[in-house]
Amino acid sequence: MAVGNINELPENILLELFTHVPARQLLLRCRLVCSLWRDLIDLVTLWKRKCLREGFIAEDWDQPVADWKIFYFLRSLHRNLLHNPCAEEGFEFWSLDVNGGDEWKVEDLSGDQRREFPNDQVKKYFVTSYYTCLKSQVVDLKAEGYWEELMDTTRPDIKVKDWFAAKPDCGSKYQLCVQLLSSAHAPLGTFQPDPATIQQKSDAKWREVSHTFSNYPPGVRYIWFQHGGVDTHYWAGWYGPRVTNSSITIGPPTALMSPSPHPQNPDW
Repeated sequence: MAVGNINELPENILLELFTHVPARQLLLRCRLVCSLWRDLIDLVTLWKRKCLREGFIAEDWDQPVADWKIFYFLRSLHRNLLHNPCAEEGFEFWSLDVNGGDEWKVEDLSGDQRREFPNDQVKKYFVTSYYTCLKSQVVDLKAEGYWEELMDTTRPDIKVKDWFAAKPDCGSKYQLCVQLLSSAHAPLGTFQPDPATIQQKSDAKWREVSHTFSNYPPGVRYIWFQHGGVDTHYWAGWYGPRVTNSSITIGPPTALMSPSPHPQNPDW
């Protein structure tokens, strides 16, 4: 039987059609068409289907999710928000805040080092010198797709990771500071562990440092990441701590995600 109006289709068919529509178009355009479409687009079923279709969850997923729409958007946005974390593009995207000694340098991981590093895709690292070297990036959350209402009502976990190692024949000191910033760049949360001092003749193994920001106040608009260090023997050249594979990721929370009011439509 011919259908004269798309709304005459069974709701299950309409839901299936909506799973093929980009999520942003669903919220910005389709949801405004009529009350039927609005109600269908707000259904948990639709967003769970979209998660399945995108491969965000498996068919046998059994973990509780309080808000599938938010879960979908956080999962679709999930990636490393730091650009050029492994020095593949030199110092592109990084601000060289302090460039002491013989300054920052990019070096290749040797064959032995690459076997020791837990990620075989990492091929390079940044290395510091005999006076302090610090570099940073500022992540603009809205520019990366995280609209204000999403961050303020959901406040998903913000996970920070960094990897550092000493040179085997020289002592060094590594430092890291990460801040959650407001629109006025006022700090709303800070992670700044004590500097890590590695003694001369150490094992020079790569070490991971990580932190998760949770339950932070609303208003986070930027994330500032700064790391670096100095060698402790003041040798000419590049004998300070090495850093690479840094990351900042956001959510998505699953079982830990508590119900929250639906964020307003993002103003993409």
